[in-house]
Amino acid sequence: MCRNIKTLYNFSPPATEDEIRAAALQFVRKISGFARPSQANEAAFNLAVDQVTQAAQDLLGTLVTLAPPRDRDVEAEKAKARSAARFGAT
Repeated sequence: MCRNIKTLYNFSPPATEDEIRAAALQFVRKISGFARPSQANEAAFNLAVDQVTQAAQDLLGTLVTLAPPRDRDVEAEKAKARSAARFGAT
């Protein structure tokens, strides 16, 4: 599950709220063991996703770097090349 959590910091354009929430959802799924919680646990699960989303937004908003922002398209191409080298071209 956590393989789907991507680095969100120092990209141009910056990570969107949806990307941050998706990463928070994957994190909460991983630590809870639920891909989808039961009705009894749904409120606690959703609260945790909201809190992790807020913590991630706070973190990304306060980090400082001197490195230039990475280009999303370039990083996606690098990831495709690594995948092709690892698993073979498709």
